[in-house]
Amino acid sequence: MTRSPYELSVSPDVLARLHPRLRTYFGPIPPGQVGRGEGVFDVVGTPRRWLWPMLAWFARDAVMFPVWERDVPFAVENRPARVHRGSASPEAGPTPAGTGASRSGGTAERVGSVAVRAHRTFRFRSGVRTMVDAITAEPEGLVDHLGRRGRVSALLRTEVDALGPDAGALRLVSTRVTFRALGREVRLPALIAPRVTLTERFDDDAELQRVSLVLSAPVLGTLYRYEGAFRYEIAPDTERG
Repeated sequence: MTRSPYELSVSPDVLARLHPRLRTYFGPIPPGQVGRGEGVFDVVGTPRRWLWPMLAWFARDAVMFPVWERDVPFAVENRPARVHRGSASPEAGPTPAGTGASRSGGTAERVGSVAVRAHRTFRFRSGVRTMVDAITAEPEGLVDHLGRRGRVSALLRTEVDALGPDAGALRLVSTRVTFRALGREVRLPALIAPRVTLTERFDDDAELQRVSLVLSAPVLGTLYRYEGAFRYEIAPDTERG
């Protein structure tokens, strides 16, 4: 992959305002390499336990988890991918079951959209869980496909402040949420659609990348969140040999 989904979807003027260390995180991952990071989340989940049954349903597809924990060690791994109808598979690798893609032929539909697939592994006290999502470059902009099957997708607006306390940080805000079922995309009305706000910034003093994600909904407020810090690097992909 010669360009990342961010480079394909976001104005160069906006990306130029990013902190230099974040340009590595949101830039392309060279062939034969992988992006890896390790750190600690200060908080993960929600203390509103009445939401946990719904979160348990999302946990089955590696989206969110019914937890409320502090000081959670985690690791992130970013890989180039191709997304086909909401599901992600590594570039130059086999197509996983359930994507609907044939291993023969070479049409653009089978190749899918340029993406970066992320695995975030949380070491909860109750056990290890992994969150999966894939960011793709689409004609309408950046789209985040959540979970192993990508049934929930969010169109993202990208913001980078040039001045102020968050100068150089990248902020992604969802402007549309869709749910895929029975082969159809259903757009959730704005009055009930949840909103995702993700902020990534680099802390020069601590030499750490800080991340904050908040999922909120009209009337209900915050439904789920995580925030923490980690160190990140692009390294040889030894797992691929």
